Amino acid sequence: MRTVIAAAPIVVALAIASVSALAAETNNPFVGRWALTLPDARAGWLGVTEEDGILDASLLWRGGSVVAVASLYIDGDTLHLTRVSDIEWDDNGRIERIRTEDVAATVSGDTMTLVRYAPQPDGNGRVAETFTGKRIPPLPPKTDLSSVKYGKPINLLKGNTLDGWVPIPPDWRNCWYVKDGVLINDPAQTEGEEDVPYANLRTVQEFEDFNITLEVNVGKGQNSGVYLRGIYEVQVEDTYGRELDNHNMGAIYSRITPSVAAEKPPGEWQTLDITLLDRHVTVKLNGTTIIDNEPLLGCTGGALWADQFRPGPIYLQGDHGPIKYRNIVLTQILK
Repeated sequence: MRTVIAAAPIVVALAIASVSALAAETNNPFVGRWALTLPDARAGWLGVTEEDGILDASLLWRGGSVVAVASLYIDGDTLHLTRVSDIEWDDNGRIERIRTEDVAATVSGDTMTLVRYAPQPDGNGRVAETFTGKRIPPLPPKTDLSSVKYGKPINLLKGNTLDGWVPIPPDWRNCWYVKDGVLINDPAQTEGEEDVPYANLRTVQEFEDFNITLEVNVGKGQNSGVYLRGIYEVQVEDTYGRELDNHNMGAIYSRITPSVAAEKPPGEWQTLDITLLDRHVTVKLNGTTIIDNEPLLGCTGGALWADQFRPGPIYLQGDHGPIKYRNIVLTQILK
């Protein structure tokens, strides 16, 4: 996935906003990780930390990356934060205009109630939208993967059909098909015309914890993603030769950086071997372990929902351009 939230470039300029917390209590009710259901029912995430009386917060808003909020403070029983919603750049690469939105949050037990305040497009007044968040429970300890028991492997590609898969959103143009055992997405845009949105692809069947292996062919400059349980994106992109980053091939998008670069040059078939268990993930890229049983703090951009505990599909990102997959085999973990 490419970053679609325009706020990301300003993180360096703004850094992580930190202010003295007005709440002096040791157990600050806002501190923690929160699974958000945003006003349009899409997934979001909020992480609030406090150290030596100083608050930090980061936010995932629909798609793109987890980014620092622009500012935050507590006033009475309400947490106020400001997010950068858009940045306009001039022809010389300088910031021309920054748009922000304010969010106010209160907490009752493990439920957060939030209100988004955004200016009206004509600048006359503002919109107020209420949405909710649920506190994410603490992570369990890592499981010794050598002790895990598996079920029977499931081949997710059946012949030269899309049986077992459906496009999402259903009203977007679908360019996925299977030929000679290869799952292909081949969208095209017309130069000079407005871009057409192309569908992603998800399994009808939903899964909980599992191992999945697959091969993917990423052409030069191409971009896709493999979503585990519909909420955690393993990045698929031509990042050969780049420095390590949490947006590179095999990364958990914007969350976990590979420990080593194991990409192949564009146009070559590459292997991914991924294990998801108890909110921890292991990723092997081309036979090299690049993420070793690391914790998943929350969903990633483009998630179908924010709930980390419900089963979900394997979903492949198809709205960024051509991509090829083959030999997709999933083996469920027995509990």
